Amino acid sequence: MPPTIPAPTIPASRLRKFWQERVVAVIAAQFTQGFTPQKISLTITLGVTLGIFPILGATTALCAIAGVWLKLNQPVIQLVNYLASPLQLAMILVFVRIGEWLLRAQRVSFSIPELFRKFHESPANFMREFGLTGLHGIIAWVVIAPGLTALIYFLLLPPLKKLAQVKKQNVN
Repeated sequence: MPPTIPAPTIPASRLRKFWQERVVAVIAAQFTQGFTPQKISLTITLGVTLGIFPILGATTALCAIAGVWLKLNQPVIQLVNYLASPLQLAMILVFVRIGEWLLRAQRVSFSIPELFRKFHESPANFMREFGLTGLHGIIAWVVIAPGLTALIYFLLLPPLKKLAQVKKQNVN
């Protein structure tokens, strides 16, 4: 058996500091720029929901388009999109399987490393072979995204309203 290398660990205090400085502080600063808790909640919500869209490379453009269309804060929506990347990777297969189930399609067997290999060999052949599989994932995402969006939005709104109140009290 090969020797195991322990995974690097980041102390909880460093993670907490990173979260406070790079995420919470950025979001709280939006209140001083005239953004409402509702607008910030929508920005974060769409960053997550669009950030888990099951096609790699599409989320940045989707978030940019939604941000411009709805006049949302681009840095915040893109930050949330970036933070959602691991969740996107984890959800691709879930969306594909749900889409196959919804459409009663034959289950496609594949692995992520194999997908990357085939894509790098020939993007055109990859699209012919897996285009329908991607469509299954997109269909599942389209079915799930509205409910997920509403859930995230309404879960975020109360703490964001509270954060706005605290920020307002600290300014006064």
